[in-house]
This record gives sequence, C-alpha cells and structure tokens, in this order.
Amino acid sequence: MTLNKDQTAYRYRRPQRILHWAMACIIICALGLGLYCSYLTPGLPERQFLLEIHKSLGMTALVLIVLRIPLRAVYGEPSWQAVPSIPVRIGAHAAHMALYALMVLMPVSGYITSAAAGRSLPWFWLFQWPNLITADRALGRLASTIHHYGAYTFFTILGLHLAAVAWHRLIKKDEVLSRMT
Repeated sequence: MTLNKDQTAYRYRRPQRILHWAMACIIICALGLGLYCSYLTPGLPERQFLLEIHKSLGMTALVLIVLRIPLRAVYGEPSWQAVPSIPVRIGAHAAHMALYALMVLMPVSGYITSAAAGRSLPWFWLFQWPNLITADRALGRLASTIHHYGAYTFFTILGLHLAAVAWHRLIKKDEVLSRMT
C-alpha cells in the first residue's frame, strides 16, 4: 500500500513502529519461552539454556521500553481519519497503559527474582548484567510470584489487544492496524 503525504499524518512515526514490532516479537518469544520453561523440570540443561534466552529477551525489552516511553511522550499519537467512539478510546487507552506497565514490571520482576537468588543475569552470553540486589529469599519469592501472575496477566491483555486488532481489521475494517504498519 502506497501512502501519500496526507495519509502519513495518521500513522505512528517510523521509530515508534519499529520499536512496537521489535518489542512485539521479543515479548511474544519471551512469554512463550517462559511458559514452556515453567513445564520443564528445574535443573535440566535445556531449561537453563532456554531461561538464559528468556532473561536476555526480557532485559532487551526493558532497554527498549526505556527508549519507547520517551518517544511516545515526545511524538504522541497520530491523528485519526475517523475518530473511534469514546468507549473504544477508553478501552484502548486502558489496555495500552496496562501493556506499558507490564513491559516494565515483567523484566524488573524477573531481574529481581534472579538477582535476589544469586542466579545468572545474562544478555545472550555476551555479558552479565550487574547484580544490584543482595541475596534475599523473601524478596526473590515475592518477585517470582509477581512475575508468575504478571505473565498470565500479560497473556490475557495481549490476547485482548490482538483480538481488538483483528476486530478492527476484519469486522470494522477501519484504520487501526494501518496506523502501526
């Protein structure tokens, strides 16, 4: 699809779109790996290997959200060709705020879970993130619980987000998806 200059005013800016899709891939992979690993026996080499990737993806997402939030604040949201109803806008805003909160909460709680237990804090076998937390079993358990339930919350809100995109694209046939592509 070719866009003329007027149509680009209704799309997110290129850096926003790149970060959105990069983070979407990273987060979906991290969630899938985390879920899969939760079914593997602790201590298995396969589980440890996959958790190293999971942690690396999570920390990558944390670095990217630190870039993404200021971009969102500076660039804002593009104009609408056809403004959605108030309930749709409120629902979308609530879902996006929840997703942004989870994009911070999940890697932070994962980091605390590993750091408080003295476990590795890798980034794709290139280096270890510094451990800024002293050993603390209670803190590690709390962070692990937050991470566990946060993952299911993330799956739920992400599922709603994808269902809303499908609804806008297939049923409403409006511009929602084209704003981010």
